Amino acid sequence: MPRIADKVTNMETDGIDAGLLKSIEGKKHELDTLRPFPPEIVRKLDEQFTLEWTYNSNAIEGNTLSPRETDLVINRGLTIGNKTLQEHFEAVNHKQSIQFVYDFVKKKKELDEALVLEIHKIILKNISDADAGQYRNVNVMIRGAVHLPPSAVKIPALMAEFFAWYYEKKSKLSAVELAAWVHYKLVYIHPFIDGNGRTSRLIMNLILLQNGYPPAVILHIDRRKYYQVLQEADREHYTNYFNFIGRSVERSLLIYLNVLKSKDDKEDRYGYISLQEASGLCEYGVEYLSYLARTGRLKAVKLRKNWLTTREALMDYIENVKKNSKKQAKADNEAVSPNSRPKGNG
Repeated sequence: MPRIADKVTNMETDGIDAGLLKSIEGKKHELDTLRPFPPEIVRKLDEQFTLEWTYNSNAIEGNTLSPRETDLVINRGLTIGNKTLQEHFEAVNHKQSIQFVYDFVKKKKELDEALVLEIHKIILKNISDADAGQYRNVNVMIRGAVHLPPSAVKIPALMAEFFAWYYEKKSKLSAVELAAWVHYKLVYIHPFIDGNGRTSRLIMNLILLQNGYPPAVILHIDRRKYYQVLQEADREHYTNYFNFIGRSVERSLLIYLNVLKSKDDKEDRYGYISLQEASGLCEYGVEYLSYLARTGRLKAVKLRKNWLTTREALMDYIENVKKNSKKQAKADNEAVSPNSRPKGNG
């Protein structure tokens, strides 16, 4: 297994797309001009991001609570029928972890081992107390991944290397690249029995918050793409991973800007794009994309009677079409009216 320090060199030369980074930093500058933010707007944004962040991060790991159910559990203390006790604890714990991160940022403290262990302890509270806040002492495998996590006996040394690297690089990399690298490196080390993904995403967002960015929410409907770019990074191809994280950061910046610059929140879509916008990014018409969304072929959600998707979900569908034979696409075209078919030759 290559040393983490060796992988860093490659990452720094194969990072986020320059145009995307410029766009992100431009939106961050625009956001900074609006400071200080109105307290009521901050409260609304914090509540929305806590819910979205909790739902999506847990759903990525297999939690079956819906966004509405997650809201009822973490904000009203209700119990949802036919859902496991663990799923309820995962929701409550994640909200508490987010509050812990916000409090930590306000104290202007530095990232250290105690922080990582404390966040993990909260994540697994009442779920696996014996493992909560403890590095794993057994070897593990990640199902479906090409990466084999390092031996348990190496975890303390690798984590020490992680913090040494962080203190050396935190002022040399952009905040977005630093946050993305911190997330990937923790996932790569896989220091815990369970809760590695949730803990890594919390630490990633702690870095962003410390640098004045809003938290980046990796959406559940982008789960497949998320795992794909992580696996590419395991093969030392990092660009798609960095750009994926970068677009998540940019989505959050857009949400903040939309809310702070508009008194009407009816159009806020929390990082999703409309099918009309999606159509402009591909060769498919709106009606065809709607058909794909209704049939589950295109990952999408329905908000106020309108289907919404993400750029990543759209690109994922297009990639799958290219990989498979064109027979399925032809069958889909025949299932809808002629004016609903893809633009061009289809």
